[in-house]
Amino acid sequence: MTSLDDLPIRDDLRGKSPYGAPQKVVPVALNVNENTHPIPEDVAHDIVARVAAAIIGLNRYPDREFTELRTALAAYLGHGLDPAQIWAANGSNEVLQHLLQAFGGPGRRALGFAPTYSMYTLLSAGTGTEWIAAGRDDEYELSPETAVAAIREHDPGVVFLCAPNNPTGTPLSIETIRAVADEARGIVIVDEAYHEFADPGTPSALTLLPGHPRLVVSRTMSKAFAFAGARVGYLAADPALTDALRLVRLPYHLSALTQAAALGALAHSGEMLAMVDEIRAQRERIFDELARLGFHPYRSGSNFVLFGGVDDPHAVFEALLEQGILIRDIGLPNSLRVTAGTETETTAFLEAIAAFAPGRPGSDGPNRMAS
Repeated sequence: MTSLDDLPIRDDLRGKSPYGAPQKVVPVALNVNENTHPIPEDVAHDIVARVAAAIIGLNRYPDREFTELRTALAAYLGHGLDPAQIWAANGSNEVLQHLLQAFGGPGRRALGFAPTYSMYTLLSAGTGTEWIAAGRDDEYELSPETAVAAIREHDPGVVFLCAPNNPTGTPLSIETIRAVADEARGIVIVDEAYHEFADPGTPSALTLLPGHPRLVVSRTMSKAFAFAGARVGYLAADPALTDALRLVRLPYHLSALTQAAALGALAHSGEMLAMVDEIRAQRERIFDELARLGFHPYRSGSNFVLFGGVDDPHAVFEALLEQGILIRDIGLPNSLRVTAGTETETTAFLEAIAAFAPGRPGSDGPNRMAS
């Protein structure tokens, strides 16, 4: 039987592993930062009606420029954005891929600050872009000084800033983003996939778009909009930059059904985002309770919490899985990550993780704080 090694795959892809998180059917799935709240029933009915109407015209190609969707996304984002500044694709990963196809490639370098979203490295590899991993400060923070020093050292063609950062949840200050946008000669991508979960009043990188024609702000409908299964991501940037992405996108890349579903969700954005406050409250509840138990939760502006102080992450992961609770072992030393779910889901996790609290009799033994 032919194996991958037998195929004439590109040399720079040999030995690589595809993106993957465990996909298991369990009562409490808190591993991939989904919004675990269901879409409100009245919103779902409206989306179904819009998709049904689109089905009648499926014999025709969809609007290649997704004009109505770009208009709706610009209105949702605000900040005086024009539809010409908006781009969308099948999830924010495809948005990022378009950017690397247009501005990365062989002989060019992309820089990020590790640990960060693993798809950046995979997308860079897939487009033949050299990946450079710069370091962070203590507690996974990123100061303007640290970020600018990496830009000056490597002079990358593309910079990834994850705000807040995945997988650590660390918020990223607008001062750091501004410093990078001012310093970098290449494209600066600020990935705001989790921005809606940030503390109220947290400024978006959208405020920096005027005067920074090479700045990109990427968003997704997967998280706050509970729309992960629909696969809708988008960005805001200078019109010239969005125009460049037409050179690399596939024809009619956003289906009529995707556009209809996204428009339905955006038409009910207030109702769709009403659950964000509850998710933020559960995140804070997780943070406080983990700290009380003796773990080391890291500062988070997202819908998940990374926590250290776990002596054997894999063993704890497996023990929770046996109880029907799926969280994430992301490979950081002595650490695990959990998504903030509903109140019931959060309670189930907190009750289960308490058995592994550092120093608790019968736990995994002496626990070490993650660095």
